[in-house]
Amino acid sequence: MEFVMKQALGGATKDMGKMLGGDEEKDPDAAKKEEERQEALRQEEEERKAKYAKMEAEREAMRQGIRDKVSATRIPSPLASQNSPREVGRQQGQRSGMGGVTAAVSRG
Repeated sequence: MEFVMKQALGGATKDMGKMLGGDEEKDPDAAKKEEERQEALRQEEEERKAKYAKMEAEREAMRQGIRDKVSATRIPSPLASQNSPREVGRQQGQRSGMGGVTAAVSRG
């Protein structure tokens, strides 16, 4: 009868005790392995952050170079020191934008 039960259950008899709350096999080096794994993860994260910080610094240097080129190529306009056309229009009583058009609201 035992033979028939073992055949019916297959290799599950070994795991049956674990499923019912029995003792699990404990690896004596499990804590050490977990600690090493956590340390490797921390190290990889630090390397990743350093890599992206370096890339961002390079990008910022490139952005600053572009800003410097653009500001060096701009020719200062004599009108730039005066009032802008928008401000002049406001001083003369003109409206900017839609020309003062308002939406009509109908009440029914």
